[in-house]
Amino acid sequence: MARLHATRWIILFAFVMGLVTTGIAEPTDAPASYLLRYKVQPGEQLHYEVTHAAKTKTRIQGEEEISQVHTTTQRHWNVIETEKNTFKFEHILDAVAMTQQQGQQSELRWDSQKDPEPPKVFGRIAEQIGHPLSTITASEAGKELQREADSGTKTSLGMGSLTLSFPEEPVKIGESWSTPHEVRARTDNGSVKIIKIRQLYTLEKVQTGVAFLRVRSQPLTPINEESVRAQVVQQLSNGVIRFDIDNGHMLSKQLDWDETVIGFQGANSLMEYRARFTERLVDNSVPSLKR
Repeated sequence: MARLHATRWIILFAFVMGLVTTGIAEPTDAPASYLLRYKVQPGEQLHYEVTHAAKTKTRIQGEEEISQVHTTTQRHWNVIETEKNTFKFEHILDAVAMTQQQGQQSELRWDSQKDPEPPKVFGRIAEQIGHPLSTITASEAGKELQREADSGTKTSLGMGSLTLSFPEEPVKIGESWSTPHEVRARTDNGSVKIIKIRQLYTLEKVQTGVAFLRVRSQPLTPINEESVRAQVVQQLSNGVIRFDIDNGHMLSKQLDWDETVIGFQGANSLMEYRARFTERLVDNSVPSLKR
């Protein structure tokens, strides 16, 4: 009996000290997954500052020309309404400062907040200030469901879609998803060719509630003509996006281009395109909740 009690004490002591296991597997930490969704309220306004700087150098038959453009715009989303899993917002242009130079021509400058009259080439943009460029209905996952071009044009001053398109299921670090996109280009014989592109997104990391996404455009349609390639490269995205998971809106976007196309207009022709597009949240006005 004494030996039996001694054995029990040894087993109990070993169990407490972790020398004997119960046979139940310890739980393991599964990789975290994140559901990426827009979360906005009626009356909320998301104000962004957008900067686009681009330099294009072309050489055709020995003649070289450099064109440069620098545009800074202030714009905002005005959330009109929200319904189950969808929201509707206006995309409004508030102000613009533009600089443009083509070859040896004089540089054109205009700041809508300082200069009363824009140069003629900027006249169409001036007419859009203060008015909705478009009214968009989208799902909480960022899929655009409907777009109304209030200003009479579907052209925006931004690069890429206004909303980010997220997968239906939660994603883990390192996982990717894609969305389809099309670009129209003019071929050498004058016909229009549709280039199918996919925007590939990858969740690279999450820090303090902010998702860091890598985005890269991948052409799916073979491009055999350099003249077509010269038109397409300016429409491809390659950059990083920061998305606030907790508050459900984009914080910033940066896209970069560094492209060279040889032979786009003859054997000795050359086009170099260097550009950067940045967009950052500068203010988030949330309406007070009614009591």
